[in-house]
Amino acid sequence: MYKRILIPLDGSRFAETALAEAKRLADKDTELLLFQVVHLPMPIMTPEMSAQVSVVDVDEMREEAEAYLDDLARALADEGLKASVYVVEDRNVANAITSYAASEGVELIVQSTHGRGGISRLVFGSVAEGVLRQTPCPILLVRARPEMDA
Repeated sequence: MYKRILIPLDGSRFAETALAEAKRLADKDTELLLFQVVHLPMPIMTPEMSAQVSVVDVDEMREEAEAYLDDLARALADEGLKASVYVVEDRNVANAITSYAASEGVELIVQSTHGRGGISRLVFGSVAEGVLRQTPCPILLVRARPEMDA
């Protein structure tokens, strides 16, 4: 059985479907690594200036992500499962996930896909595809369900 399973979450109910799959693969010795990436603000560049404009408070976003993951970890502990919480700041979610997996000896990544296609995928990209292309370990992708909020 897997000893370390990474579950990237974004706060959506849909992403939590990956958590349900990871729980099915876990045993008493498995550590579930609950992981969220806080997006850093993108720099705004003009010919006259270069400035970093933050539309949101990154510290507040980090605190909210940690509180969300802590709640999930407590619920998992109530079920007798081991869970750890990790929040990182990065502009590239896929890179953050795969870098963490490589550095922490993750044996499996269980991640949902939002199931975007067409223009939406072109505009928003696919984190799942990025992870799949770069992953240092096996990945289980949980397919989108239309009735879930993306």
